Amino acid sequence: MPPSFVDTADAELARRARERDVAAFTALVERQWPRLVRFARSVAGESEAEDVVQQALVLAWERIGTLRDPAAFPAWLLRIVGREAVRVARRWHWRRLLPLSALPERADPAATGELDRLEVERVLGRLPPRQRAVMHLTVIEGMSDGEIGQVLGMEAATARSHRRKARQALRHQLGVSAGEGEEDA
Repeated sequence: MPPSFVDTADAELARRARERDVAAFTALVERQWPRLVRFARSVAGESEAEDVVQQALVLAWERIGTLRDPAAFPAWLLRIVGREAVRVARRWHWRRLLPLSALPERADPAATGELDRLEVERVLGRLPPRQRAVMHLTVIEGMSDGEIGQVLGMEAATARSHRRKARQALRHQLGVSAGEGEEDA
């Protein structure tokens, strides 16, 4: 759910969590967990995702008093997860690089969904962490440039730039000419 949609129940839980109510914070985390793990997985990888989210939740609990607007809790928490995921991804990026020669030149129509997912992860794993984060928030979360900027702590124009560079890199990696893919709007 993009941060522009305010859930009044979440806002109330966030207000209580800000007052150090552990049960309220736990309820919020349980509601956000799948989304946070998907985001961390896109940026830091499968093996690091849950650890990234757990570390981010520790940081969030320590900093919950700094949350100014309880209705902004989902974006605030996603920003903390994003920063932690980028930090971890940068540290481990060199381990995740796989030679593109390991990928088939064209997708096999008989390939399973799992194989397709692994191929996508390998290709995306070659992008810098911030570009992966922008692509996830664009494609998976359906966020606008402004929302992405808010989550990742950058201007909307910077989010657009990261997305454009990511698309160019992906086209290059996959051998697709600019006319065959999406526009870089």
